[in-house]
Amino acid sequence: MSFLQQFNQLNWDDISLSILSKTADDVERALSKSKRDLEDFKALISPAAEPYLEQMAQASLALTRKRFGNTMSLYIPLYLSNLCANACTYCGFSMENRIKRRTLNEQEIRAEINAIKAMKFDSVLLVTGEHETKVGMNYFRQMLPLIKPHFNYLAMEVQPLKQHEYAELKSLGLDAVMVYQETYHPSTYAQHHLRGNKTNFEFRLETPDRLAKAGIDKIGIGALIGLEDWRTDCFYVAAHLDYLERTYWQTRYSISFPRLRPCAGSLQPKSLMSDKQLVQLICAYRLLNPEVELSLSTRESEAFRDNVLPLGITSLSAASKTQPGGYAMQEAELEQFEISDERSAATVEAMIRSKGFDPVWRDWHSAYSG
Repeated sequence: MSFLQQFNQLNWDDISLSILSKTADDVERALSKSKRDLEDFKALISPAAEPYLEQMAQASLALTRKRFGNTMSLYIPLYLSNLCANACTYCGFSMENRIKRRTLNEQEIRAEINAIKAMKFDSVLLVTGEHETKVGMNYFRQMLPLIKPHFNYLAMEVQPLKQHEYAELKSLGLDAVMVYQETYHPSTYAQHHLRGNKTNFEFRLETPDRLAKAGIDKIGIGALIGLEDWRTDCFYVAAHLDYLERTYWQTRYSISFPRLRPCAGSLQPKSLMSDKQLVQLICAYRLLNPEVELSLSTRESEAFRDNVLPLGITSLSAASKTQPGGYAMQEAELEQFEISDERSAATVEAMIRSKGFDPVWRDWHSAYSG
């Protein structure tokens, strides 16, 4: 069994119509509940919920503070390689982009680690393009033992792997994996993933199942907002989360909200999401699930991140560079995408404190569970 069986029972058009048909009464009913289900989530992300944003925000803030206190976890991405064997329309690392490619060696990784540690981070997200031969398990076997001793919490965002490979990486210190479906609409997925292993929609869809079975501590999921109708895609994320929590209850989960950002060869979003709508979505996820961790990256502007931080977010990236060698060497290789919040880690830390929160430089769960 995997999420694929449940996925095949869902109908995109029916879900989209159901969301758009929600009324103010449906929204008020959802807001009045102490425990909400997926039908309530549809109401909370519907156009009918937009006039209730302030009420949603206050409820989301209260739930987040009750579960997570005033802590805010900080992490940083460490890009190891921009090699990629996939052709994707929205990504700067796409194999069809004629760019300078780089994969960090041990000496270069040590330099990146030193630069990152100087900024106080103790939680790092390792990122690569998806290239199984040159940046695959053999590379990971070499680099994880080099990197893990320097960080309390180690996450990865790389190509989907097999269950036994995740289990092996866990034995080398891997704590979490972020794997985004990009879009849950199969035909739209095919339009944007043109060549390479990433064309396999179902293998990617079943990755969180393999991760949970391998005993990975935390799994991050999400949709790339802009490829398809954002409301329907994000409902599928919620349905995926619901399935995972019921099936693998010992695993922790996080949701991210990546909106399409400019990059080489980039396309225009099919579905535009306003800042107000992103706030609505963040609050809707929190009202549906008080336990899930919600992460916001430097894709978003500093003003937006500052304002939305109290409403449901539990972790932030800071001082991010999205190219290999970005911290120590400040290399000019193409970024995966342009960041928006370019503040230093110290400046972000000061902002967090000014809002009455305690910055935590490692995964908040590991920081407070011993």
